[in-house]
Amino acid sequence: MDKTTNQNIIRDKIISSAAGTVFVATDFVDISDKTSVNTYLTRFEEEGIIRRVLRGVYEKPEYNEFLDEHVAASPDKIAHALARNYGWTIVPCGDTALNLLGLSTQIPAAWVYVSDGTYKEYDYEQITIKFKRTTNKEISKLSYKTALVVQALKALGKENVDDTVIVKLKSTLTKEEKEAMLIEAKTVTSWIYEYIKIICRG
Repeated sequence: MDKTTNQNIIRDKIISSAAGTVFVATDFVDISDKTSVNTYLTRFEEEGIIRRVLRGVYEKPEYNEFLDEHVAASPDKIAHALARNYGWTIVPCGDTALNLLGLSTQIPAAWVYVSDGTYKEYDYEQITIKFKRTTNKEISKLSYKTALVVQALKALGKENVDDTVIVKLKSTLTKEEKEAMLIEAKTVTSWIYEYIKIICRG
């Protein structure tokens, strides 16, 4: 395909995506080479189709009619876009994991993720995203949801996992996720696995 055709295909994919979707060049390397994709994304920004959040990271803007302003880009979507761009495996940890699982309504001071990549920190629109390198056993061989629950329980600590937490996780997880978690989490810290058995077996 010629470059004009590739550019139009990428433009159409972005336009058809939901507002708030975050993009990086690697999302489109199946269509065109990375250098060309970066050029296209810059053009789309100039056209107002997307907005630049960080270097190489773009969002299809989401507009709040009531507030009459753009909604800030989702930190979790930005984190996963960065991970895709660098080929990292990431999992939310600490207060970030608790927030994403609905175990805390508090907005994290910084959105923190354990990663098999290097330590990195990014700031945009008064939001901080941090990636902390961890041992592979914390995130490898675990599905995303299993790793997320493990990190949330770890953040709470053994003494703070109460019935409210157990009931919330029971209702959040699907039957398939529970079945996978029982198998995948056998090698995690013993007290965490004991709670996982309660959550998944009921």
